[in-house]
Amino acid sequence: MKKKYTTVGIKIIFGFFIFSLFIINETFAKENKRLNAFLSYTTFSSPETGPYIETYLTVEGTSVNYIKNENAKFQATIQVILLFRKDSEIVNYDKYELNSPLIDDTLAINFNFIDQQRYSLDSGNYEFEIQIWDKNNKGKPFVNIQPLLIDFPADKISVSGIQLVSSYEKTIEPGIFSKNGYDIVPYIFTFYPEKINKITFYSEIYRTEEMLGAGQKYLILYYLVPVGQEKPLSKYVSYKKETAARVNILFSEFNISELPSGNYYIVVEAKDQQNKLIAMNRVFFMRSNPGIQLKIDDISQLDVTNTFVSGIGNRDTLMEFIRFLEPISTEQEKSFASVHLNSSDLWTLQKFFYKFWMDRNELGPEKAWMNYLTEVNKVNYAYSTQIQKGFETDRGRTYLKYGPPNAISESYNEPATYPYEIWHYYVLRDGQRNKKFIFYTKDVVTNDFALLHSDVTGEISNYRWQYMLYQRVDPGFDIDQGATQDDWGGNSKKYFDLPR
Repeated sequence: MKKKYTTVGIKIIFGFFIFSLFIINETFAKENKRLNAFLSYTTFSSPETGPYIETYLTVEGTSVNYIKNENAKFQATIQVILLFRKDSEIVNYDKYELNSPLIDDTLAINFNFIDQQRYSLDSGNYEFEIQIWDKNNKGKPFVNIQPLLIDFPADKISVSGIQLVSSYEKTIEPGIFSKNGYDIVPYIFTFYPEKINKITFYSEIYRTEEMLGAGQKYLILYYLVPVGQEKPLSKYVSYKKETAARVNILFSEFNISELPSGNYYIVVEAKDQQNKLIAMNRVFFMRSNPGIQLKIDDISQLDVTNTFVSGIGNRDTLMEFIRFLEPISTEQEKSFASVHLNSSDLWTLQKFFYKFWMDRNELGPEKAWMNYLTEVNKVNYAYSTQIQKGFETDRGRTYLKYGPPNAISESYNEPATYPYEIWHYYVLRDGQRNKKFIFYTKDVVTNDFALLHSDVTGEISNYRWQYMLYQRVDPGFDIDQGATQDDWGGNSKKYFDLPR
């Protein structure tokens, strides 16, 4: 079951499009057109009809081919197939055409066109596949498959997915983006460039009346927290007192004009009158704000006397320890270290190091550091090369940032490929599921495996990764070809889909 909406056009208000949940970027040789489309989604639940996924697809207007119709207007058409599989069985699907707005002049395109759909799905784990192509250009569909979790138990309070919002207004006449009295245009991307100064979001809380009792009060707490840290940012914490209902709504925003560059979560928590956490959810986003930097004044008031860092009295040792932090540092921390590492005195470096670990574990900063140092020593032993220590390599950085993988598929002797490793994570620390990293090297003697591709948000995404591996036997491969040759006999795709 699904509810279908009409396509609308929206003007392009910014030009940086590479960060999103799914990135569809397919080149067609005929007219050298590149289809740029972006898909994200949020999960909700209706008291009447149950759980559903809401998908948001936007297509860059200049990336598609327009055909003149009988009224002398131009229009582009995108063909879309969406599949939802559970235990390898298709449980819901859709196939439809997405039309652009009608235009008079293809040289004056200044819009994206956007589509929203809803699909009913029971709670559970799914495989979500999208196939998409430009109807007016020959070429194979682009295919992307992602894991999907629908989690709205019937006997617990739960928080819906958190929808990022581009704009909203009170509903006058219900339409494509109407929801609970508002017309909400989704923000498709997870990247917020410097020119965007606020982050707006929408979420729903379910079953509080049933589980807490009619008329009972509870608290909705929402905040921003850097990825890898536990402590919310004090400037970005707010709350809302609520009365239990079948569905409660949270519709809010934060001013992020002073939020430093980095990776963050918006977290929404529901707490009872005893301040006990009863439900939570979060959504990831990236912020670029190069004008906001960590300054020495920000740490000058810290007192590190009688702390564990006061025992690190050798400046060279402390500098090395700070270098070890790079894989798990925020962009602001990386910037501070690059500027001040070689020029600051011992006391300043001690304060920076202490603040780093206090931000991650306020109750046990020394224990957090010692646990991390143990992992650094492991990667320095396993992944060091002739010119890099292990923590500086791609495999070392990945291990330190995400932890040890659940499975590693190693293939060093396939005749058609460069040596490679595929790392598989069941669940990452930030909640992403079923994620892979592919590393390769042009010779195993150096032990220098570079990251070739990952489906983790924020990492290098290279959907031509198989061709990079097969350059060993086909150095002149066609970058626009859709799949590797079947007779090459490699195992890379099999290992990627089903890691050993």
